[in-house]
Amino acid sequence: MSDTFFTASPHWTWWIILYFFVGGIAGGAVMLATLLRFFGKPEDQPIARLGYYLGVGGVVVSGLLLTIDLERPLRFWHMLLQSHTGLPMFKAWAPMSVGAWGLMLFGGFAFLAAAGAAAEEGRLPWPRLRILAEGTLGRVIGVLATGFGLFIAGYTGVLLAVSNRPIWADSNWLGILFLFSAASTAAATLLLLATRTGHGASAGAAWLARFDRGALVLELLALIAFVVSLGQVARVLVGGWGVLLLLGVVGLGILTPLLRPEPHVRAARLVLVGGFLLRTVVLLASAPIHAEGAGVTLR
Repeated sequence: MSDTFFTASPHWTWWIILYFFVGGIAGGAVMLATLLRFFGKPEDQPIARLGYYLGVGGVVVSGLLLTIDLERPLRFWHMLLQSHTGLPMFKAWAPMSVGAWGLMLFGGFAFLAAAGAAAEEGRLPWPRLRILAEGTLGRVIGVLATGFGLFIAGYTGVLLAVSNRPIWADSNWLGILFLFSAASTAAATLLLLATRTGHGASAGAAWLARFDRGALVLELLALIAFVVSLGQVARVLVGGWGVLLLLGVVGLGILTPLLRPEPHVRAARLVLVGGFLLRTVVLLASAPIHAEGAGVTLR
């Protein structure tokens, strides 16, 4: 039995689950937007712009969720700045510090990419900002936004894995599992937005649907590897959490969209439900576990 059972729960609330979910979608959306920018056709660019808008919107929501969970907003800035000098503070050995800086950098580059896209679309009164979306500068911004976005998408799983909590620390697969889930939920969200904005029948939307199916397959394989890697700890999932994982995440959120991909809208909604339930199960299944004496009790 893993010694990680002898630890206390971090007492995270639903705000953190939502942060993991929204942050993953934001990071995945920027990646998909950049891919459509680089390799898509001219008619795919409206969906690419939607991806950048979704990315920067997701960053704003993620920041608000983190701040609400902290209860005292200044605590977030303490992860970025020294309280007594106001100078930047980066702790490479502290996962929370790395994550805070990653979120800030992702937000900055996602904002630049979104601003360039908005100027290109004529939504801003400063047409010169188109340079942020075009040429070499636009490509550099897109690549950097994508890199930090993928970091945020997978970082949440890595953050859990380096903790001392059961389930989270008993597998090295959480980071890649959350990354694949972020890719699938981002593609599903973009499909829904493309449909609502009149681009649901475009070639870009069809590519998103194919990408989503591939991401779901990878997510399923990573989920299987995650459960197998838990070893004896996997018995924690015998019960309500296991049923939710099997029926809600695998059955409803992965297999149903894969087996019945049409219509895209219904499948995309199920993918989002499955992605949210995945994070719910992973975070909350560990919370009721505590140690009593030399044994382990599952409440």
